[in-house]
Amino acid sequence: MRPSKRAPDELRPVLIERGVSRHAEGSCLVRFGDTHVLCTASLDDRVPPWLRGGGRGWVTAEYGMLPRSTTERMRREASAGRQSGRTMEIQRLIGRALRAVTDLPALGERQITIDCDVIQADGGTRTAAITGGWVALADCIAWMRRREMVATEILRDNVAAVSCGICNGIPVLDIDYAEDSEAETDANFVVTGLGALVEVQASAEGAPFSEDELVAMLTLARKGVARLVDLQRMAVA
Repeated sequence: MRPSKRAPDELRPVLIERGVSRHAEGSCLVRFGDTHVLCTASLDDRVPPWLRGGGRGWVTAEYGMLPRSTTERMRREASAGRQSGRTMEIQRLIGRALRAVTDLPALGERQITIDCDVIQADGGTRTAAITGGWVALADCIAWMRRREMVATEILRDNVAAVSCGICNGIPVLDIDYAEDSEAETDANFVVTGLGALVEVQASAEGAPFSEDELVAMLTLARKGVARLVDLQRMAVA
C-alpha cells in the first residue's frame, strides 16, 4: 500500500487555476496534491543578444522555492548570492520542455519568460512546474492573439510531465515526498500531448532498475500525462 493510499497508476488530485496573477500576461496555480506551484508568463519584445536579427523568438524559464515551501525554512538563493545547481538544472528543463512545443519563428523576435515559484513542496515540483508552465504560456499567447500580435498557432502541442518510481519493487505513478525519499528508482517523464518524449530522467537510488521496469514506468507516465493534458485543455478552453 502506498503511503497516500493511491493505486499504483493513480495521480494525486490535480487542480489548475488560470488567471491568478493580475499583472502577468499568462498565469496559473497548479496543485499536484500538496505540491503547489505558481506559474507566470511574462512577455518581452526583446530576445537574448545571441538571437537578435534571427527572426525567431525564445521561451525560457526561472524556478525557485519559497523559504517555507518545505518543512524547515530554507535561505533564499538571492541572499546566498547564487543559484544552486539543482535550481539551474530544473529551470533549464522547464525551458527545454516548453520550447519543444513552441513555434519559435512564428513568435517573432520576442521572449516569453515562465517563472515557476514553488509555494509548497511535497515531491514532483519540476513536473508540476512544466505542466502549469504550459498553461501560463498558452494564456500569454492567447493574450498576444487578442491584440493581433501573432496570427498563427504558436503552440504546436501540449506538454506535461509526471514523476514515476519503483517503490517496494512496484512501479508507481506521481510519487510524493514520502515515496521519493524511499524509492529504489526515481524518474521524471516529459511527454507531449501526441505522446512524443521530450525528456526522460531516471536514476537508481538503490538497486539498478531493469529495462522492463523502465518500460513499466514509461507506460504509467504516458497514462498520467494523458490525464494532465486533458486537464490543461479544460483549463484553457
